[in-house]
Amino acid sequence: MARRIMHIDLDAFFVSVEQVLRPELKGKPVVVGGKPDRRGVVAAASYEARAYGVHSAMPLLTASRLCPQAIFIEGNYQRYRQASQKFMAILADFSPYLEPLGIDEAYLDATGFESLHSSIRQMAEKIKRCVRDELGLCASIGIASSKVVAKVASDASKPDGLLEVPVGGESAFLAPLPVNRLPGIGRKSEPVLKNLGISTIGQLAASSVEVLQSHFGAYGKLIHDHANGIGDDKVEPPAAAKSISRETTFSRDTRDTAMVQATLRYLSERVGSELRQEGKLARCVTLKLRYADFTTITRQQTLPQPTDADQAIFDTGLQLLKTELPRSKQAVRLIGIGVSNLVETGKQPDMLDRKAQRLAQLNTAVDRIRKKYGFTAIQTGRTLQLRDIFPEGDDGYTLHTPSLSR
Repeated sequence: MARRIMHIDLDAFFVSVEQVLRPELKGKPVVVGGKPDRRGVVAAASYEARAYGVHSAMPLLTASRLCPQAIFIEGNYQRYRQASQKFMAILADFSPYLEPLGIDEAYLDATGFESLHSSIRQMAEKIKRCVRDELGLCASIGIASSKVVAKVASDASKPDGLLEVPVGGESAFLAPLPVNRLPGIGRKSEPVLKNLGISTIGQLAASSVEVLQSHFGAYGKLIHDHANGIGDDKVEPPAAAKSISRETTFSRDTRDTAMVQATLRYLSERVGSELRQEGKLARCVTLKLRYADFTTITRQQTLPQPTDADQAIFDTGLQLLKTELPRSKQAVRLIGIGVSNLVETGKQPDMLDRKAQRLAQLNTAVDRIRKKYGFTAIQTGRTLQLRDIFPEGDDGYTLHTPSLSR
């Protein structure tokens, strides 16, 4: 039986979620990522904004010059994550063979599901209807015999499209497309291919593997396979997280130690909350600092015992921060805190460590309150001053993260 793989991608995801909440934004040029008078980059742009040349990862200032009439939105990652969880739940209802890719796209193995939906295409149409009816979002879907071709097909069907590549038709579909439409061909590899006279996927498919390997090493064989529609067809569930981190970029470089420490405290609470939600303990804490001259450092500290406590994460990060800040004369541009070497919870609590018991009980109570009333419903004294820095919502502060991924 021929494999039937779907690639499902939500169109302009961040923007689309905002348009569901604010219907007046539909049909207008919208940019998510921050205000143009602040540093940062575009996280997502509506198709109306893209018509002016605005695209993801573009500096916000550049986007405002290209499209001065655009509506700029800070964005809210928690809101997008909630929409993503609902999206993935819809896909899981159609097939247990699901492989999420980031927050707004996934592979789905639909092999053998014809008997339930009359055809794989009709199955895809049902998925699109469910996503639209339940979330108000549009999904583009590509169907093919391999993951790589399904991905190219979904990209080719945007926006709000559905494209099925028949078995045996992979080469005919791929051949005329520009080589940069192939996953993995980026800014570095595309110029090399063009110097070899390769500008289409068909030319790449017909090229010599040996020549490609001489320029790209083992990667040359991989892109040659992809150009011929050959790829890893196995759809795999996501692996367990190996680390959890949060970071933010300040709107202006700062030397305000109190503000930097307050931000570190808030980020530590976010990391601790997710650790407890995932049922994990961390053995290692990592501090990340980026200075005004873009010098970036990371410092790690192994903990004496695994923890999921906000206070332990913050105390370790603060110790690292106090060691590093005096070493630089530069103002701070970005700060982040992360944990790694994660292990499952389940060890017996130390009955003699009364402080650890009290912290665990406190965190449980705080988590319960925040789940019911929002993350900023309860705050430490140190984080209260962030109200003057970051916009505050029900689920926490909106941090100025360039990728809007935290």
